[in-house]
Amino acid sequence: MSGTQEPLVEVDRLGVELDHADPPTLLDVRWRLAGPPGHADYLAGHLPGAVFVDLDTALCGPPGAAGRHPLPDPAALQAALRAAGVRAGHPVVVYDGGDGMAAARAWWTLRWAGHRSVRLLHGGYPAWVAAGRPVSTDPPNPLPGDVVVRPGELPVLDAGQAAALAAADDAVLLDVRVAPRYRGEVEPIDPVAGHVPGAANLPAGEYVGPDGRFVTADVLRERFAAAGVSAARAVGAYCGSGVTAAQAVLALHLAGRTDAALYVGSWSNWVADSTRPVASGPTPGG
Repeated sequence: MSGTQEPLVEVDRLGVELDHADPPTLLDVRWRLAGPPGHADYLAGHLPGAVFVDLDTALCGPPGAAGRHPLPDPAALQAALRAAGVRAGHPVVVYDGGDGMAAARAWWTLRWAGHRSVRLLHGGYPAWVAAGRPVSTDPPNPLPGDVVVRPGELPVLDAGQAAALAAADDAVLLDVRVAPRYRGEVEPIDPVAGHVPGAANLPAGEYVGPDGRFVTADVLRERFAAAGVSAARAVGAYCGSGVTAAQAVLALHLAGRTDAALYVGSWSNWVADSTRPVASGPTPGG
C-alpha cells in the first residue's frame, strides 16, 4: 500500500468491494456516549463478516486525567486490531450506528497508528440497511492479522499545545461542541463548563448531519473558513473527550486540511487540572 485512501466509502461501492476475492476488513464500532455498549446492536445484525471492536476498551485507553477517551496503549491497540483480522496494508472499512462519530474516531485511531488504508462507511449501518444490503447475525472467525502499530502518523495536541494553538495569531483551535457547552451555559458530562481560552466554536452540526453524512467539500471549506480556518493558519480540534473532534479532523481532511491536529484529551483532559484557565461566553476570548 503506497498511499492514503479517500476517507469515505459509499454503500454501493463497498458492496462491490465485498464481492471481491479479498474484500476489505470490516470493523463494527457501534457505540453510545451514554451507553449501553454497541455490542448488543452488533449481535442483532451486522454487515456480513464484520468484527465488533469496542471503542472504549480497544480503541482508547482507560479514562482518567488524560481524558475520557485518551490514546490507547500501542501494544494493546495492536493486539486488538490483530484479533479483529487487520492486516498490514490491507483495506479496512469502519462503520457505526449512523452518526459517524465512533467510526470517525476509529478511522482517526487507525490512521494515527500508521494504517493508511482505512475508510468510513458513509451513513453507517443504517445506510447499509436502507439500501437493502444483506446483514448477518453469524459471528465471524477472522484469521489473526499482522498489522504493526506505528503511533504518531497523525498529529496530536496535548493541553499545552492546544493552549498555544488557541492563543496564536497564525493558528485556530476549533471547539466542536454545541454552542451552549462552548459558552459555558451547560455542561452535562464534565465537572467544569466553558472552553479553552482563544478557541473558536464550530458545532459539529455545521459540517455533518445527524445521519453521519458530511456536507460537500466546498461547503466544508466555506464553514471552516468562517470559523477562522485558512491555508496560512495551523488548525486543531477538540470536543468533550476526543470522539466528536476526530470527526472534525476527518471533515478537515475532506476539505483538504490533512495536517489538522486532534486534542485527544479534549475538554475532559483540560478540566482535570484546576490550574488551567477556563473561558465562557460566545467569543473565543470568553
